[in-house]
Amino acid sequence: MLENSPSLSPRERLDRVRLIRSQNVGPVTFRQLLERYGSASSALEALPELARQGGLRKPLCLCSADTAAREMDAVAQLGGQLIVIGEPDYPLPLAAIADAPPVLSVLGDVNLLSRTTIGVVGARNASTNGRRFAENLARDLSKAGVLVASGLARGIDTAVHTGALEGGTVAVLAGGVDVIYPKENTSLYEAIRDRGVIVSEMPPGTEPMARHFPSRNRIISGLSLGIVVVEAALRSGSLITARLAGEQGREVFAIPGSPLDPRARGANNLIRNGATLTESAEDVLEGIRAMHEQQLGEPKQDDFGIQPVSDEDHLATARTMILECLGPTPVSIDAILRDTGLPVGTVWTVLLELELAGRLERQPGGKVALLL
Repeated sequence: MLENSPSLSPRERLDRVRLIRSQNVGPVTFRQLLERYGSASSALEALPELARQGGLRKPLCLCSADTAAREMDAVAQLGGQLIVIGEPDYPLPLAAIADAPPVLSVLGDVNLLSRTTIGVVGARNASTNGRRFAENLARDLSKAGVLVASGLARGIDTAVHTGALEGGTVAVLAGGVDVIYPKENTSLYEAIRDRGVIVSEMPPGTEPMARHFPSRNRIISGLSLGIVVVEAALRSGSLITARLAGEQGREVFAIPGSPLDPRARGANNLIRNGATLTESAEDVLEGIRAMHEQQLGEPKQDDFGIQPVSDEDHLATARTMILECLGPTPVSIDAILRDTGLPVGTVWTVLLELELAGRLERQPGGKVALLL
């Protein structure tokens, strides 16, 4: 288990940054490697051979100590703090998700991240009424002592941060913690940095790309006990955030809207499929009340099948069987286990090798797909 501990050595902190910044290492693989090898240093030593077993023909590119140190220094020079998973300041609800970001860059008041958090998201092209409702909802939640999370985007996100600014808000960025997007929110960004908190899993200076936003959304939902969707079209990033919240075991709330407004269809559909119909901050606070009594822990250790598999003949046979199950269409790991009859540890080992070789992509919901 990656339990929060004050005892991470400077070397281990540096090596954890190196590990997540090394080629083909994602958040799930990061956690697997730490649980299997016990430390980031040992995991880094094992990476080249694991990638070779997975079929990588050229040397794996490992992040150097100098590169990791420069990232840590860059965050410090911004007046921020780099938090590594396993440290006391790392938010516990976020640590509970299987693909928790191993590293967070934080600007502003890091202590706010220990508060109960609710995410509020919605359309960029929000209506005037939608923006007004979001701002008032966020203000009421923050007055109740809740940290309100959103993504600093146009529309609903902007209204949310504005409403919650006095009481406490966290902006989760898709790019580096120092990269303001959109630029029109520069003054709001600066206000949140002064009075709230800004977080990102990307290195400073990283420009946001389209593929970064779904990853950003899973941090918003991971920080939060629940997600409120104010306005959203049927195909939108806000619905991705709501789906991720459901997969993470968090509550999903939605504000009903007119069936004549396309921006209301996503929220209305969420309600139709079981989300809590929400009209006020009290509806949200009541919805998460029971969750305060639950202990959000990290994924069970045996979920990752961390025991090393030393029988090479067994692994060679397993690689063939597992590759036969894989293709460009995502398949659940549970289905691979069922179809092959292989032990959990064996399947996780082979998938780990394939991912480090750049041949496998992990998908939401515990699915994997072969990269052709």
